[in-house]
Amino acid sequence: MEKGGKLFHPGLSLDCVIFGFHDNQLKVLLLKMEHTDHWALPGGFVYKDEALEAAATRVLQERTGINDIFLQQFHVFGDPARSDRKYHSNRLKKLGIQAEKDHWLLNRFITVGFYALVEFSHVTPMPDNTSVACEWQHLHDIGNLFMDHRQILDKALETLRQQLNYQPIGYNLLPDKFTMPELQTLYETILGKKLDRRNFQRRMNSYGILRRLKETRKGGAHKAPYLYSFNLRKYQQALLEGLQGGW
Repeated sequence: MEKGGKLFHPGLSLDCVIFGFHDNQLKVLLLKMEHTDHWALPGGFVYKDEALEAAATRVLQERTGINDIFLQQFHVFGDPARSDRKYHSNRLKKLGIQAEKDHWLLNRFITVGFYALVEFSHVTPMPDNTSVACEWQHLHDIGNLFMDHRQILDKALETLRQQLNYQPIGYNLLPDKFTMPELQTLYETILGKKLDRRNFQRRMNSYGILRRLKETRKGGAHKAPYLYSFNLRKYQQALLEGLQGGW
């Protein structure tokens, strides 16, 4: 708090939208802020000698406890009034820090948005030093957030939906083995609409990124569906070269 002005790049921050998929629901990892009822996206500052992507990776590792993260920069948010100077000023006072008007934390901040796709079961949510809790919340249950974080979340979701039109999604959100209905539910949850089952299965198989296993999902009321896994080499190739067609 006191030495940040010497350590961090002035006026620059980052905020991360961390998506996970669990119980057929798209979830977002949020922090419960100290001294307020607001929830916020995980974020942080960039050291003066640190690459922006390295800073985002560091923040995500600290909040999730995992290293293998799909991370993508998606937007820059630069409204001059976006920073909550009153909140930061009050927090400094509670810590016994007498802050001048030009204190580094009270200046204008431009933030870079990143979104991450993670496998829900691998994450150990951990709060930072400005929060009292770190929890997953169902996307549709999230209301207003701290500062402009709701706007950042909405933009991340918009970007993720656009990505579905030209890049594969699922490797970082699903377990190693999954059924075709589970993959379709993931797509439908992100897109917010129903997809035709036959068309979805035909299109996904045409991409060549799936490998059907000999195993089936046992325990359901209906015929046990086959399990699938991703062909990682072809999946990575599709990330680079793109996919044809939209949803």
